[in-house]
Amino acid sequence: MKTITNKPEILAPAGNLEKLKVAILYGADAVYIGGQAYGLRSRAGNFNFTEMKEGVEFAHQHHAKVYVAANMVAHEGNEEGAGTFFQTLKEIGVDAVIVSDPALITICQEEAPGLPIHLSTQASATNYKTLEFWKHEGLERIVLAREVSLQEIREIRKQTDIEIEAFIHGAMCISYSGRCVLSNHMVNRDANRGGCAQSCRWKYDLFEQDGMDINVLTKDREAFSMSAVDLSMIYHIPELIEAGVNSFKIEGRMKSIHYVSTVTNVYLDIVDTYCADPEHFTFKAEWEEEIWKIAQRELATGFYFDKPDEDQQLFGRPRKIPKYSFAAQVLDYNPETKIATLQQRNHFRVGEEVEFYGPAFTHFKQTIEQLWDEEGNNIDHAPNAMMTVKMKVDEPVQPFYFMRKQK
Repeated sequence: MKTITNKPEILAPAGNLEKLKVAILYGADAVYIGGQAYGLRSRAGNFNFTEMKEGVEFAHQHHAKVYVAANMVAHEGNEEGAGTFFQTLKEIGVDAVIVSDPALITICQEEAPGLPIHLSTQASATNYKTLEFWKHEGLERIVLAREVSLQEIREIRKQTDIEIEAFIHGAMCISYSGRCVLSNHMVNRDANRGGCAQSCRWKYDLFEQDGMDINVLTKDREAFSMSAVDLSMIYHIPELIEAGVNSFKIEGRMKSIHYVSTVTNVYLDIVDTYCADPEHFTFKAEWEEEIWKIAQRELATGFYFDKPDEDQQLFGRPRKIPKYSFAAQVLDYNPETKIATLQQRNHFRVGEEVEFYGPAFTHFKQTIEQLWDEEGNNIDHAPNAMMTVKMKVDEPVQPFYFMRKQK
């Protein structure tokens, strides 16, 4: 009988404290966050040390880990204060830091000895010799470059026993391992020091120059961008497990709690299902259905099976994606009256069909038959942002369950 001895970690993004708690409640084994310095997501709602301490305590109470991204490319002067930063992370109890710059790695090892270091994907580790080099330098884990294929992962695993982390879902940077200067050129914001303006996602016109500028895009064509579709390895989790990947990383520290909860829920269910009985594993259609409810772009497998072609880039008119809105978060539930207290996140009204979902891949749909405001008055819709409303639900729910609806 086939058994799995290397069940991988589900590593979820957490742009703020709320997202950290949601990710862990929805089953993440670990989360990665950013501090207020040395990271690459300056707009991700990064953690101060007080929030970080609360997040680490919450994670450890739920048997989860917290990694802090400090993966900027350090120019002269950027490394100032890094020693104190890493020392504080160690004192807080952070489980590891994710670093790409050798100077910051050295500072961390010297100033905060014993704090585990993971090599960031920005460092472009693409072969086992590189992994062995960083293992010799004292690193615990390597986040592989996104350009590494599945076959290359298999070969790397044969040659080294250092922990391997790989991205399985989320946005893909169009540049090699995220080292881009478009943002620097366009708006003077350094993508490699936390200021990416996502210039590749902008819309561009194309011109031919032959004595005069002629726009080669007609009014019937979509504006051109140079960005990639999103990564999704939803169909290939068994292959990644068999290849020896230790940690499955989900991109998206700037995404919503709707995204974080949904993607974590799906991949955890796939991993648990496969590891429980790999010989009889079959893919469930509801996993794909669930992923499309939070998809923002088309999905592809990136570099895992071949070099991406034009079909994995956002040229022309994109595929129509079903749109769902995150409608409300459950705050409380009375099992006797079957009434849930909700915090509104998007407009909804009586008569609409909605879906509730929670951890452990729990789902059910129902029609809203009646709504009450905080004072118990009947209302026919919930128009105000973050307002508290009550409604009867068909099945039991709990705090941190979410309600969504199709647009």
